[in-house]
Amino acid sequence: MNFATIKKRDIANGPGVRVSLFVSGCTHRCEGCFNEVAWDFAYGEPFTREVEDAILEALAPDFIAGLTLLGGEPFEPENQRALLPFLHRVRERFPQKTIWCYSGFTLEQLTGESRARCRVTDEMLSQLDVLVDGPFVLAKKNIRLRFRGSENQRLIDMNKTREAGEVVLWDN
Repeated sequence: MNFATIKKRDIANGPGVRVSLFVSGCTHRCEGCFNEVAWDFAYGEPFTREVEDAILEALAPDFIAGLTLLGGEPFEPENQRALLPFLHRVRERFPQKTIWCYSGFTLEQLTGESRARCRVTDEMLSQLDVLVDGPFVLAKKNIRLRFRGSENQRLIDMNKTREAGEVVLWDN
């Protein structure tokens, strides 16, 4: 897997100050995408153990609220396989910090039959606190929305969703 960029002090992609990893590779190709350069799976740099270590170091300060995954598309199957072991490292070292993930797939697509499903999808979902799901839809763009770009996208509280057995939206 390659990554497009890492923002070590991001306040736009989840609550508080976060570290954001923008992965490369996306087959959605949403009209109006803010990060078209990351559609290419070969764009950017390889996601190596050294890169993981640098992100873990950036997550260490107490004022960092957590990690956010964006893209590109974190739930492209090849990206899931690379991200899952890293997410385990994040959880092990920082259990108190939150993990957010943006995906152009809906939760229903990720848990049902879709091109995104692979053997690690459920385990990757289990590592998330919030899933911002659904493709960006230019016709539904709304700059007043918090932490999302279009009105069709949902901020799903994954912990409450797992407890309830149905989608529960994040409401902080």
